[in-house]
Amino acid sequence: MTFARAFFSSCLGALAAMAVFFVLAFIFLISLVAGLSSEKEVIIEDNSVLHLKLDARINELQEDDPLAGLPVVGGEVPKVGLLQLKQAIAHARDNDKIKGIYLEARYPMAGFSSLEEIRESLIDFRKSGKWVVSYNEVMSEGAYYLATAADKVYLNPEGEVEFNGLTAEIGFFKKMLDKLEIRPQVFRVGEFKSAVEPFLLEKMSDENRLQLTELVNSMYDHVLTRISEARDIPKEKLKEISDKMMVRTAAVAKELKLVDDLLYKDEFDKELRNRLGLSESDDIKFVKYNKYRKSFSSSKSSNNEIAVIVAEGTIMPGTNDQSEQVIGADTFVEEIRKARQDDDVKAIVLRVNSPGGEFRSSDMIWREVQLAKAAKPVIASMSDYAASGGYYLSMGCDTIVAQPHTITGSIGIFGIMFDLSNFLDNKIGITFDEVRTGNYGEMFTVTRPLTDAEKSFWQRNLEEHYGTFTRKAAEGRHVSEDDIRKVASGRVWTGTQAREHHLVDVLGGFNDAVKIAAEKAGVADDYKLRYYPKPKSFFEELLFQLEENTESSAVREELGEFKVWYDEVKKIQTYQGAQARMPFELQIH
Repeated sequence: MTFARAFFSSCLGALAAMAVFFVLAFIFLISLVAGLSSEKEVIIEDNSVLHLKLDARINELQEDDPLAGLPVVGGEVPKVGLLQLKQAIAHARDNDKIKGIYLEARYPMAGFSSLEEIRESLIDFRKSGKWVVSYNEVMSEGAYYLATAADKVYLNPEGEVEFNGLTAEIGFFKKMLDKLEIRPQVFRVGEFKSAVEPFLLEKMSDENRLQLTELVNSMYDHVLTRISEARDIPKEKLKEISDKMMVRTAAVAKELKLVDDLLYKDEFDKELRNRLGLSESDDIKFVKYNKYRKSFSSSKSSNNEIAVIVAEGTIMPGTNDQSEQVIGADTFVEEIRKARQDDDVKAIVLRVNSPGGEFRSSDMIWREVQLAKAAKPVIASMSDYAASGGYYLSMGCDTIVAQPHTITGSIGIFGIMFDLSNFLDNKIGITFDEVRTGNYGEMFTVTRPLTDAEKSFWQRNLEEHYGTFTRKAAEGRHVSEDDIRKVASGRVWTGTQAREHHLVDVLGGFNDAVKIAAEKAGVADDYKLRYYPKPKSFFEELLFQLEENTESSAVREELGEFKVWYDEVKKIQTYQGAQARMPFELQIH
């Protein structure tokens, strides 16, 4: 007994010690991170170079990662907030201590509209008389487009430039569903509403191929036009270089004038020293972006506020989740309402980067936009995507501003439910039965096929929603419903095409939208910007990152390269009910 008690006591003691250890370790980690994150005055030295390293995921707004720099398992991709990056470049333009920008971008994870925003900011920076130089070992198509905003584009002598045009790619799941005996039950309105095609077909429909071909050609035409202006190469020559994939080596890239010179890193550093008037032994004073943006306050001193409400991600019921890029309808209705009722807010810019989502949630936000528009100017600023539900949010604004590359439109509705009855019965041996009080059973069911009456109900329901969509679009755009239906049917357009069809008003970026909002509010020379929804607090973000890193690492380790399909399955779970989404999951590269 004595041995047993001693053994039991020692076990309890060990468990208690372990518990205390983990508590203390957690407190230590919190203290360490809090210490690292504490605000310290950032001093920018004379003759500095702002180093923009943009091999990152470019989101609309940046949330600081409290675990950045710590040895946390998972290796999350760096994130950069587009709007904060634009602020930093604008501030550096007027900062005498910053002499120039070193742009490093190999594979920026951003759409071309986001790249256009950064590119315009760099060009504006150069107008101050300062310089921008780009140096990389390799550059993707998007990275090269961004680099052409620089005075000089340098490439490693053994480097590579991707310059062979844009490709739009869509994955199809029909064969997988057939093997699993899962039957999609699809309802849609609009011949171009092809969001459901991956579940029904093995390749693109003719309608989808048509719209995608026109889409990428429109986008690439703008890209070539801007590169032609920047590099002084005829557009027809650039098209030939791209179509024939003539850029096979760094030497050819230089010969074709796509880059200015081929340098190793030490030679590039020498070039920077020459620009800065430094000797070979002098260190170059690089300032990283994340450090630089903490060196100044972005808030102006003004009593007039322009509220920038950022809607990024999939539109869903409930509250916002920026980490998962979910636009929660309840959150955004509340944010717009607060901006409407705040007398200090003179105008609202609705910054939209969304392929759409749930129909009713989109309509809830649309309604709040209408109420706000009756009280003060509301301007839509479209980013990479403002399609389907994303267009629904924008279409009632006073003015819609889109980039030439923006993917927008997609005025259409679809719904999908998956019949898993054969899969459940034949694959894993589960069957179901039901009783009902009327002709209609459970309308959101996966355990049996829908009846003809239920299918008819869903189709009529979607047609009514489509009528609502087109009617409200026509009212917002001040055109007839017939005119809207001619460019609707779920078809997507670039910003350039959308302007031709009167779906947007102005081709431009975020700064243009802010300028229009300030002018309409009568505060063009006296205003400050404030961004909503407000980011998580430090400790909220810390706890989220700890959980997210642990979960993501476990999933990645288990699934490896198949994690992308796991993410697709999770996304399908949100497809219940009427959907106003883009007609495809589009990868442009």
